[in-house]
Amino acid sequence: MTVGPVDATQIPRYAGDTTFARLPRLSDVGDADTVIWGVPFDGGVSYRPGARFGPNHIRQSSRLLRPYNPANDTEPFNRAQVADAGDLGANPFSLDEAIAAVENGARELSGTSRTLLTIGGDHTIALPLLRVQNERHGPIAVLHFDAHLDTWDTYFGAPYTHGTPFRRASEEGLIDFDHAMHVGIRGPLYSKLDLDESERLGFSAVHARDFVRSPIDDIINRMRDRLGDRPVYVSLDIDVLDPAHAPGTGTPEAGGLSSAQLLEVLRGLEGLNVVGADIVEVSPAYDHAEITGIAAAHVAYELLSVLPGKPA
Repeated sequence: MTVGPVDATQIPRYAGDTTFARLPRLSDVGDADTVIWGVPFDGGVSYRPGARFGPNHIRQSSRLLRPYNPANDTEPFNRAQVADAGDLGANPFSLDEAIAAVENGARELSGTSRTLLTIGGDHTIALPLLRVQNERHGPIAVLHFDAHLDTWDTYFGAPYTHGTPFRRASEEGLIDFDHAMHVGIRGPLYSKLDLDESERLGFSAVHARDFVRSPIDDIINRMRDRLGDRPVYVSLDIDVLDPAHAPGTGTPEAGGLSSAQLLEVLRGLEGLNVVGADIVEVSPAYDHAEITGIAAAHVAYELLSVLPGKPA
């Protein structure tokens, strides 16, 4: 029998432990099928800092989540044992050391059977997380939700930043070139070559404007066709949402998805072989009324609703 969240009819939501959705800590259950893991690191940001405070902001904003998800007719905390593993203490002064710590921590924490849902933190952490997924599954289908491509080469000569993880992952052979996709891309670029380079690195794209022009079911079908039956890793930058729905982020861009659109697309992952995920770039200093934190908490909830109990 799984151990679920604290019963809100017995202990008020504003009281009790500050784990994600008031779930048990990993140390309290001994083992878990799915693990929530915080990586409070933002040493790779290029504009607004503050995503190091994202994990606990998302946890605080998750207190209202309830056990039954009517959208998918599922109970995500009962279909698998879900537990909160706390945070990684990554070196805030060294990108290289932090990346190595995330990789080693993810490898140890996920072991051979656990599914890992990581809350960040900036998007730099996607690279070491993908390395661990690749060790388990080989080249992996990547579904990347973001306003930005994150396939640039360097920033100020630095090859490892929050704008470069998917170029490095592609160069390292971590990504299945035929089954990778960006969703929500928008805003100005440095040049048209940015799009050409992203395609060369293996990514097709659903742009934010497509959500205005196409029915959402068509977008879900495009996504599912692209991902196929491959093991899928979901990497979600909260700035895929319009700043009206997620002001608390480091590099906001106008014209993004609504929270309703994003959650519906995530529900469209039901039945696919989703093997892990991350949610990044929540920067609470720029949030208000927990708008961004609540959106990120619901993103995590929908991902938990489509994650299997154990990795495939």
